[in-house]
Amino acid sequence: MNAAVVVLPALWAMAQEKRAPTPKKKNETRVPPEMAFYRKYTEGLLRRYMKLSMESGRAPSLLGREMFRGRVTQYRVQCFDDVVIFVHDVERCLKMLDEEENFLITKIALQEYTQGETAGMVNLPVRTLVRRYEHALDVLTMLFLQRRLLEPLVACQEVEIQP
Repeated sequence: MNAAVVVLPALWAMAQEKRAPTPKKKNETRVPPEMAFYRKYTEGLLRRYMKLSMESGRAPSLLGREMFRGRVTQYRVQCFDDVVIFVHDVERCLKMLDEEENFLITKIALQEYTQGETAGMVNLPVRTLVRRYEHALDVLTMLFLQRRLLEPLVACQEVEIQP
Protein backbone atom coordinates (compact mmCIF):
# COMPACT_ATOMS: atom_id res chain seq x y z
CA MET A 1 0.00 0.00 0.00
CA ASN A 2 2.82 2.43 0.80
CA ALA A 3 4.54 1.72 -2.51
CA ALA A 4 1.41 2.64 -4.49
CA VAL A 5 1.15 5.99 -2.72
CA VAL A 6 4.74 6.84 -3.59
CA VAL A 7 4.64 5.67 -7.24
CA LEU A 8 1.29 7.10 -8.39
CA PRO A 9 1.99 10.81 -7.76
CA ALA A 10 5.21 10.49 -9.76
CA LEU A 11 3.33 8.94 -12.69
CA TRP A 12 0.67 11.62 -12.64
CA ALA A 13 3.29 14.36 -12.63
CA MET A 14 4.98 12.87 -15.68
CA ALA A 15 1.69 12.54 -17.54
CA GLN A 16 0.98 16.24 -17.02
CA GLU A 17 4.41 17.25 -18.36
CA LYS A 18 3.99 15.34 -21.63
CA ARG A 19 0.50 16.65 -22.29
CA ALA A 20 0.76 20.41 -22.34
CA PRO A 21 -2.45 22.13 -23.43
CA THR A 22 -2.26 24.16 -26.60
CA PRO A 23 -3.34 27.77 -26.20
CA LYS A 24 -6.48 28.86 -28.04
CA LYS A 25 -6.12 31.44 -30.76
CA LYS A 26 -7.64 34.76 -29.79
CA ASN A 27 -8.33 35.97 -33.32
CA GLU A 28 -9.34 32.73 -35.00
CA THR A 29 -11.39 33.51 -38.07
CA ARG A 30 -14.96 32.24 -38.04
CA VAL A 31 -15.78 30.55 -41.30
CA PRO A 32 -19.33 29.85 -42.49
CA PRO A 33 -19.96 26.15 -43.12
CA GLU A 34 -20.86 26.73 -46.78
CA MET A 35 -17.19 27.55 -47.50
CA ALA A 36 -16.47 23.80 -47.41
CA PHE A 37 -18.17 23.53 -50.81
CA TYR A 38 -15.43 25.66 -52.42
CA ARG A 39 -12.41 23.69 -51.14
CA LYS A 40 -11.79 21.82 -54.39
CA TYR A 41 -12.17 25.04 -56.37
CA THR A 42 -9.67 26.78 -54.09
CA GLU A 43 -7.19 23.91 -54.47
CA GLY A 44 -7.65 24.07 -58.25
CA LEU A 45 -7.03 27.81 -58.22
CA LEU A 46 -3.88 27.25 -56.16
CA ARG A 47 -2.62 24.65 -58.65
CA ARG A 48 -3.27 27.11 -61.45
CA TYR A 49 -1.48 29.83 -59.47
CA MET A 50 1.54 27.57 -59.02
CA LYS A 51 1.72 26.72 -62.72
CA LEU A 52 1.27 30.32 -63.86
CA SER A 53 3.75 31.68 -61.34
CA MET A 54 6.36 29.23 -62.61
CA GLU A 55 5.57 30.14 -66.21
CA SER A 56 5.65 33.88 -65.53
CA GLY A 57 9.36 33.58 -64.81
CA ARG A 58 9.85 32.70 -68.48
CA ALA A 59 9.90 35.12 -71.37
CA PRO A 60 6.42 36.26 -72.47
CA SER A 61 7.01 34.91 -76.00
CA LEU A 62 7.45 31.40 -74.58
CA LEU A 63 4.46 31.79 -72.31
CA GLY A 64 1.98 32.15 -75.17
CA ARG A 65 2.23 28.55 -76.34
CA GLU A 66 1.61 27.07 -72.90
CA MET A 67 -1.48 29.02 -71.92
CA PHE A 68 -4.57 27.11 -70.94
CA ARG A 69 -8.12 27.89 -69.93
CA GLY A 70 -8.85 27.30 -66.26
CA ARG A 71 -11.34 24.67 -65.26
CA VAL A 72 -12.30 26.14 -61.90
CA THR A 73 -13.12 29.81 -62.48
CA GLN A 74 -14.20 32.27 -65.10
CA TYR A 75 -10.95 34.16 -64.51
CA ARG A 76 -9.51 34.20 -68.03
CA VAL A 77 -5.86 34.75 -68.71
CA GLN A 78 -5.37 36.50 -72.04
CA CYS A 79 -1.82 37.81 -71.95
CA PHE A 80 1.32 38.07 -69.86
CA ASP A 81 -0.04 41.10 -67.98
CA ASP A 82 -3.05 39.08 -66.81
CA VAL A 83 -0.73 36.35 -65.52
CA VAL A 84 1.28 38.85 -63.49
CA ILE A 85 -1.87 40.42 -62.03
CA PHE A 86 -3.36 37.01 -61.18
CA VAL A 87 -0.15 35.81 -59.49
CA HIS A 88 0.12 39.07 -57.55
CA ASP A 89 -3.52 38.84 -56.37
CA VAL A 90 -3.10 35.28 -55.13
CA GLU A 91 0.18 36.14 -53.38
CA ARG A 92 -1.53 39.00 -51.55
CA CYS A 93 -4.28 36.64 -50.38
CA LEU A 94 -1.70 34.11 -49.17
CA LYS A 95 0.10 36.82 -47.19
CA MET A 96 -3.13 37.59 -45.32
CA LEU A 97 -3.17 34.12 -43.78
CA ASP A 98 -1.55 33.55 -40.40
CA GLU A 99 1.71 31.63 -40.15
CA GLU A 100 0.24 28.17 -39.52
CA GLU A 101 -2.40 28.47 -42.27
CA ASN A 102 0.21 29.71 -44.74
CA PHE A 103 2.52 26.81 -43.88
CA LEU A 104 -0.21 24.21 -44.39
CA ILE A 105 -1.38 25.72 -47.69
CA THR A 106 2.21 25.94 -48.92
CA LYS A 107 3.16 22.38 -48.01
CA ILE A 108 -0.02 20.55 -49.02
CA ALA A 109 -1.54 22.57 -51.88
CA LEU A 110 1.49 24.20 -53.49
CA GLN A 111 4.37 21.81 -52.81
CA GLU A 112 2.07 18.76 -53.00
CA TYR A 113 3.21 17.01 -49.83
CA THR A 114 0.69 14.47 -48.59
CA GLN A 115 -1.24 15.23 -45.44
CA GLY A 116 0.53 12.37 -43.68
CA GLU A 117 3.98 13.73 -44.59
CA THR A 118 3.01 17.20 -43.43
CA ALA A 119 1.62 15.81 -40.16
CA GLY A 120 4.99 14.16 -39.56
CA MET A 121 6.80 17.46 -40.18
CA VAL A 122 4.78 19.36 -37.59
CA ASN A 123 4.31 16.45 -35.13
CA LEU A 124 0.51 16.51 -35.25
CA PRO A 125 -2.00 13.69 -35.62
CA VAL A 126 -3.27 13.44 -39.18
CA ARG A 127 -6.88 14.19 -38.17
CA THR A 128 -5.82 17.41 -36.45
CA LEU A 129 -3.76 18.45 -39.44
CA VAL A 130 -6.64 17.72 -41.84
CA ARG A 131 -9.01 19.81 -39.73
CA ARG A 132 -6.55 22.73 -39.62
CA TYR A 133 -5.82 22.45 -43.35
CA GLU A 134 -9.52 22.52 -44.17
CA HIS A 135 -9.94 25.60 -41.98
CA ALA A 136 -7.01 27.27 -43.77
CA LEU A 137 -8.60 26.46 -47.14
CA ASP A 138 -11.90 27.93 -45.96
CA VAL A 139 -10.22 31.16 -44.83
CA LEU A 140 -8.39 31.41 -48.15
CA THR A 141 -11.64 30.74 -49.99
CA MET A 142 -13.27 33.65 -48.18
CA LEU A 143 -10.39 35.88 -49.26
CA PHE A 144 -10.69 34.69 -52.87
CA LEU A 145 -14.44 35.33 -52.86
CA GLN A 146 -14.00 38.82 -51.38
CA ARG A 147 -11.43 39.72 -54.04
CA ARG A 148 -13.48 38.06 -56.81
CA LEU A 149 -10.84 35.53 -57.78
CA LEU A 150 -13.55 32.92 -57.25
CA GLU A 151 -17.13 33.54 -58.22
CA PRO A 152 -19.82 32.52 -55.76
CA LEU A 153 -21.99 29.73 -57.07
CA VAL A 154 -25.70 30.49 -57.06
CA ALA A 155 -28.37 27.81 -57.02
CA CYS A 156 -30.40 27.65 -60.21
CA GLN A 157 -33.65 27.30 -58.30
CA GLU A 158 -34.68 29.43 -55.37
CA VAL A 159 -35.96 27.66 -52.31
CA GLU A 160 -39.41 28.84 -51.34
CA ILE A 161 -40.13 28.91 -47.64
CA GLN A 162 -43.69 27.86 -46.83
CA PRO A 163 -45.26 29.69 -43.83
